[in-house]
Amino acid sequence: MVTQHDENEPETQEREILTWQDFGDSMRNLAQEIANSGWMPDVVVALARGGLLPAGALAYALGIKAMGTMNIEFYTDISETLPDPILIPPLMDLSALRGKRVLIVDDVADSGKTLKLVSDIIQTKGLPSGTHGVDGQYVQVDEVRTACIFVKSRSVIVPDYVCKHTDLWINFPWSDKPPVTADN
Repeated sequence: MVTQHDENEPETQEREILTWQDFGDSMRNLAQEIANSGWMPDVVVALARGGLLPAGALAYALGIKAMGTMNIEFYTDISETLPDPILIPPLMDLSALRGKRVLIVDDVADSGKTLKLVSDIIQTKGLPSGTHGVDGQYVQVDEVRTACIFVKSRSVIVPDYVCKHTDLWINFPWSDKPPVTADN
């Protein structure tokens, strides 16, 4: 992972640059750290969208086939967020987590609010806004842990497993270009 000064930005700022090679190496190292901890997840839960690739890479490296996804909306643009992260459909069937060791994965714990929201939902065994679990039953997970590539000092949660601490804006190889549109 390199730090780069982006000359094309109107307000020039240093950034963390994660290359595809750095990503692969980081995920392998993070998987090794998880394995060395003596704790192994039964299920890997990706926080979409940023956590999809890291979660998949960790699941492969750890030999875990069971995966789920929680869709969250929080960032609306660079440095622009909603007041709080919100779950967006489709929602994951939490009953699948009953009795499982769950690893929640995201790309970065920036404010940490997204990671905390999902961790709290899974650990408190139910969905927010008045629901009481699945089919009136609480989903009892065995244990929840978290992993991220990056964590920032302002994060309200410190992931259990992290590759690097930074306070810089991060360019990820999967999101450093604008979305593709049809040629006109």
